[in-house]
Amino acid sequence: MATSVVVRPLPRALPTILGGGLLAAILDHTDATIRYTLMMGIPQSAMFHYIASGLIGMQASMRLGRLGVLLGILCHFTIATGAATVFYLSARKFPFLIRRPFFSGAIFGVGLYIFMTYIVLPLSRVPKNPHQTFSWLELASGLFAHIVLIGIPIALIAQRSARVKPSKVV
Repeated sequence: MATSVVVRPLPRALPTILGGGLLAAILDHTDATIRYTLMMGIPQSAMFHYIASGLIGMQASMRLGRLGVLLGILCHFTIATGAATVFYLSARKFPFLIRRPFFSGAIFGVGLYIFMTYIVLPLSRVPKNPHQTFSWLELASGLFAHIVLIGIPIALIAQRSARVKPSKVV
């Protein structure tokens, strides 16, 4: 009597973490470039200074000049890679996440948006605007970016890295 073993493929670490993190960082930065640089005229260097300011404050980032920009780029890719790492570890624990990457990526993106907006940013040193009010447009834009440009791409990369490669029969 033949028995069959069901192999649940799991995502591989490097393709998911590095590939997913890199893709998410590039897509997120492209979105920010379109929104802030092309539509509002904010230089890309200012965007990276803002990201670096979460770690060292805006004045320190600006004083560092190009090193502040480089720190912002490093922080941006580290955050995206961290998000991909969280998804990878979650998918290893709950393999169903890679079977439905659009659904799981969307849910992951919403969770990531909430985590970044309500935990990371308030605890960081980014400049706070005391006059900032709630905006449906900002909410929609933030959710779109975290779902479509970060969560789903990371989930798709994880799914792709989990595909079982057929072995050659000798």
